Amino acid sequence: LADIADRGRLMQISLSVYTVTAAILAVLSLAGMAGPVTLLGFTFIMGCCTALQSPAWNSSVSDSVTREELPQAITMVSMAFNGARAVGPALAGVVFAVAGSGAVFCIAVFTALTMMASLRRYPPQRYAPGKLPAERLWGGMLSGLRFFRHSRTIFAQLVRTVAFSGAGSALWALLPAVAQQHGLGAAGYGLLMGCLGGGAVAVGFFVGKLRAKWRLDWLVGGCCVVYGLVMVVAGLSPSRHAVYAALVLGGASWMATMSTLNAATQTSAPLWVRARAASMHTLCSLGSFALGSAVWGALSDIAGLPATLCTAGAGMMGSALLARPFPLRIGAAKEINYASPRDELHIAEPPHAEAGPVAVEVAYRINTEDTDRFLDAAERLRQVRRRAGATFWRVYRDLGDPSRYVERFIVRSWADYLRQRERATVADQELEGRVRAFQTSGTSIETYHYIAER
Repeated sequence: LADIADRGRLMQISLSVYTVTAAILAVLSLAGMAGPVTLLGFTFIMGCCTALQSPAWNSSVSDSVTREELPQAITMVSMAFNGARAVGPALAGVVFAVAGSGAVFCIAVFTALTMMASLRRYPPQRYAPGKLPAERLWGGMLSGLRFFRHSRTIFAQLVRTVAFSGAGSALWALLPAVAQQHGLGAAGYGLLMGCLGGGAVAVGFFVGKLRAKWRLDWLVGGCCVVYGLVMVVAGLSPSRHAVYAALVLGGASWMATMSTLNAATQTSAPLWVRARAASMHTLCSLGSFALGSAVWGALSDIAGLPATLCTAGAGMMGSALLARPFPLRIGAAKEINYASPRDELHIAEPPHAEAGPVAVEVAYRINTEDTDRFLDAAERLRQVRRRAGATFWRVYRDLGDPSRYVERFIVRSWADYLRQRERATVADQELEGRVRAFQTSGTSIETYHYIAER
């Protein structure tokens, strides 16, 4: 939705529903009618609103700064978020102790209204409508998922996000039990959260320099080890002061890693799929966080708090080994910058935009001695075509002419094929140029288009 709809309107709608939900919950709490089921149900609705708003909000950041400034801008947003997450629970603990839960939800309503007012004053950038019709919701979801599956860079980042957030969720989920273990009440729990948030804010001032100095895998791997040790300390240490100090380091490791993964994902995604990249990052981080929280909570009931946090800590440190199969990197500028279509379309009567499926064949003539090198280069086109919308791709050899090879791919509709042409990046075109370089001299590459009739 954030890629194909008006993002400002989308955020206003989600914030409006969030505000109404929080207001109802505040009234029920003040009336003493907010039981556990009610609290969980309304929290679920508010979480859905946050999920709906987050991709539009995050992708709006990339419109406000240059690509080179985007990683630090995302870090600043993360600092603000973690600062609020540090101060919010601490204040909520005090307000809860003094005035009860109803007052806490009243404050939530006020902050949501403040966000709505800020959004009206500083609306996100509107994209100019293109010549092609906007993608439909379901088709846009599938094209986004197809892009992430066939983009090695972003797929690796999402896998690392799932691993880090899933293992790291144990500390956040079991923090109330840690507070209880040390005899702390609501205000003490808020202080523990404040230590996590304080560390997250502090590291934000120099995490950009760390990224510039170290490889991303080294930075994230080091944070995994530190965060794993923090969970061990939180589970085993009898000293609350040692836990406070460890949580500061834990918050710093959490923010440095999550902001790095978020920045790497958004800077590696072309404009057409950038909000979907932010959405997938949110899904992978919060989805694994939610699932991990439930698993670690259940394990804590069975094995106890110390054993659970030590297990999660070992898993977190082990996740650093994912650097080999899933290396992290920020995509190069040529991988996200669009290139002009290489060839003009010569179609006498273009079909309707939604007509399809469409089959495209590109015929090459290759010298026999170049066959293996040509096929190796052509194989790399598989990801290029699939990322941009192809549902099928393969290279065929003509049995009647050994020098003739045909690349064939299928897209869902004519509009999807036109979008695929528009989405080609400079890196994609360079790769296609290396394939075309094998064409025998004196011959031309031929492209054929077919549309399904039955």
